[in-house]
Amino acid sequence: MKHLTDLACPKNISSFWSFGSLLGLCLATQIATGIFLAMYYASDVSLAFDSVTYISRDVSNGWLIRSIHANSASFFFMAFYLHIGRGIYYSSYTMWKTWVSGVTLFLLAIVTAFMGYVLPWGQMSYWAATVITNLVSTVPYVGQDLVIWLWGGFSVNNATLVRFYALHFLMPFVMAAGSLAHIFFLHEKGSSNPIGMCKYDYIKFHPYFTYKDLTGFMILWMLMGSVVMFYPNMFIDPENFMKANPLVTPTHIQPEWYFLPMYAILRSVPNKLGGVIALLMSVAILYFLPLCKPKYTVKMFYTQIMFWWFCSMFSILLWIGSKPVEYPFETIGQIFSIFYFLYFSTLFVLN
Repeated sequence: MKHLTDLACPKNISSFWSFGSLLGLCLATQIATGIFLAMYYASDVSLAFDSVTYISRDVSNGWLIRSIHANSASFFFMAFYLHIGRGIYYSSYTMWKTWVSGVTLFLLAIVTAFMGYVLPWGQMSYWAATVITNLVSTVPYVGQDLVIWLWGGFSVNNATLVRFYALHFLMPFVMAAGSLAHIFFLHEKGSSNPIGMCKYDYIKFHPYFTYKDLTGFMILWMLMGSVVMFYPNMFIDPENFMKANPLVTPTHIQPEWYFLPMYAILRSVPNKLGGVIALLMSVAILYFLPLCKPKYTVKMFYTQIMFWWFCSMFSILLWIGSKPVEYPFETIGQIFSIFYFLYFSTLFVLN
């Protein structure tokens, strides 16, 4: 295999192809800060909340490490959505091995982030864990047994916290290994590009794209540094500053902002099992995109019109997920959930 700096890349790829390297930077940041946080975190329901407070107030630079870890997750998913969006826009899903491995990494990131959200053991952490893990009960015949097995008891308890902590620590390393496989598949055929250039019209990765990626790193660090220093709690739900109390239910339970579109789709289906299926399909449908073989005659239409329609729907679902389940938000969520799946259905029909 050629050295990384000698890899051939299409000369016309834009900065939108840099989000893959930004995801690698975010993953490395999460692993590095997570290791330091693990040294002080106590995975016990009676100590977890206080240990997070201790890290933020008493550990030297603990507030900085925790703020970077918490906010880097948001930037991680921002880069993920932009990376996937770019892949859909430019039909990168035709490289099916790279695409399938990337979607798998996205699913692993969702699971890892959810388990990390539970660890501070605040009010929203506890109740989000209770609501989301309860969805497993929809599995026919064995659903309730699976929930009890997942919890390690008859409710979200100490056993749940310990196993979530262990898996949350392990999963990023699994993702790192998966990222290497993703890169291997990418280099097997080479990067895609906006107009499908001939193979001979390539240039070396270094120095042209090395500097472009480094520029992206600096921009990401500046943005993340601004949030960490000036708005460290911007992405944290106020309910999570209160210790988990199983006897007091928050008025409005919601996950982190980057899960809100999927959460809106889940709530839009009146039937619990149907909602879970819709939730799973909202992400799993990405696995089927390689079955599309985009035609040049319709490419301009669906990339420039339908794609931006899809982005608008995704943004509205993100907003709806943060609203209570009442009129008119419930109705709007149902309409745009249908539009969400209709976009992918139209994509299959046109290709």
